[in-house]
Amino acid sequence: MMMNAEKQAGQQGTLTRGDRAGLIAFCIAGAAIAAYISVTSIIRIIALGSGVGVPVMIEFADQPVEAPLGADGANVTLELDRAAITADTLPPIATVPGILGQVIQILTIIVVIGCLLLLARSILTGTVFNRRNTALVMTAGITGLVGFAAVQFFDNMLANAAVSVVTDNALDNAVITVEPFTFILAAFIISVIGTVFVIGDRLQRETEGLV
Repeated sequence: MMMNAEKQAGQQGTLTRGDRAGLIAFCIAGAAIAAYISVTSIIRIIALGSGVGVPVMIEFADQPVEAPLGADGANVTLELDRAAITADTLPPIATVPGILGQVIQILTIIVVIGCLLLLARSILTGTVFNRRNTALVMTAGITGLVGFAAVQFFDNMLANAAVSVVTDNALDNAVITVEPFTFILAAFIISVIGTVFVIGDRLQRETEGLV
């Protein structure tokens, strides 16, 4: 009986009030973030669906522009790398990728936040390392990495289609803008966290077998 009680206590762990308060605050913040991004994405989808007067953020490849910033309003040449443009109407070739990007963003946020909330709930019950929590961590990491890469891909399709419409194909804009270092760093962090949970799960099972 004493051995079983010690084993159960070892599985439950110990959480201070500060730990519990922090996890609960994390859960509330996560739910609020998921709700906010979902609402803003739905509003964006509705705007894209109308196809009229939709502002689109564009990234340029060092596009030179003239702006009256000099003395007495003289024009100064600037290199524009990012700006928002608004087309009177957007064709389906622009709106469809934009809508797909927003849908993927909603699904990605829901999956990532959902996994992290389930992980926090498990920790609140005293269980940190097990196969279920490892699966939750890896699912959240991989979904976030792939999902946000897909969102960026579809946003680039929307941006380039919008530029083509506004400029009548007169502007040579960057087709795809990708920051590989960001994704490599994110993949490395996800791999490290996943490895920690795998090792922690194995060590905990070995420790429980010795009790």
